[in-house]
Amino acid sequence: MPDVDILRQLALDFLGLSMMAIGGVMSTLSEMHRIVVDHHHWMTSTEFAEVVALSQAAPGPNILVVTLVGWKVAGFAGALVSTAAMCGPTSIITLMVAGAWQRFRDARWRIAIENGLAPVTIGLMIASALLLVRSADHSVAAYIASAITVVAMLATRINPLWLIAVGAVAGYAGLI
Repeated sequence: MPDVDILRQLALDFLGLSMMAIGGVMSTLSEMHRIVVDHHHWMTSTEFAEVVALSQAAPGPNILVVTLVGWKVAGFAGALVSTAAMCGPTSIITLMVAGAWQRFRDARWRIAIENGLAPVTIGLMIASALLLVRSADHSVAAYIASAITVVAMLATRINPLWLIAVGAVAGYAGLI
């Protein structure tokens, strides 16, 4: 049985992350990393990057990263606690606010809030991406490969699976 103190801490940490997940769970990756790796030392940066990669490779929602972090930290109970703490509060708030939010869809204050949250979300996503690059890339070649991938994703309509395949082949060949 996992340590109750660890489960309590997982719940508190993910409750806090839940409240700042503007734009989805991926926008909280940098803070999640800080908590899990730097503060509690539950895993290394490399392990964190591997958990994120696994969660993105698996079919399903992005919230899988939370479940996998909880699993890595405290097994099945940790997976349940972290996922419930991340999803529960915001789901309840969303249900409570959804009706009013829809009712005021043309209100200037609602439009201003939505427009103001867009750059916050983008900034959080960029911070998460930079964190993952720093955690996963350990050579100049890996940094270059990440930069090429970003440019390819932004400038073309290449299916990301092709980029993943090229990266896998380069990694297997020892180029990265």
